[in-house]
Amino acid sequence: MQNILIFLAIYILLNIISLFAFALDKRKAAKGKWRTPEKKLLLLSFLGPFGAVFGMKMFRHKTMKLKFKRVYLFLALHIVAICAIVMFLADLI
Repeated sequence: MQNILIFLAIYILLNIISLFAFALDKRKAAKGKWRTPEKKLLLLSFLGPFGAVFGMKMFRHKTMKLKFKRVYLFLALHIVAICAIVMFLADLI
């Protein structure tokens, strides 16, 4: 049980980091400063898609770029994985 809580905490942290990465990149874009590389944003989106989607919507950032449409695929994959994990754990109980 403790391992699950640690994993959940790390997962939540990754999503928060992803959200803040989009916020920071939007702020840098508005100020004309050096930006976060798109590869880094996409990697964070893969690891924390809930935060990435929320950040994209909240800050209206990277929503029109075609390569960032992948973030929705990452989100769908994470939802399927979470459902599979929950079903597996429910069988163990």
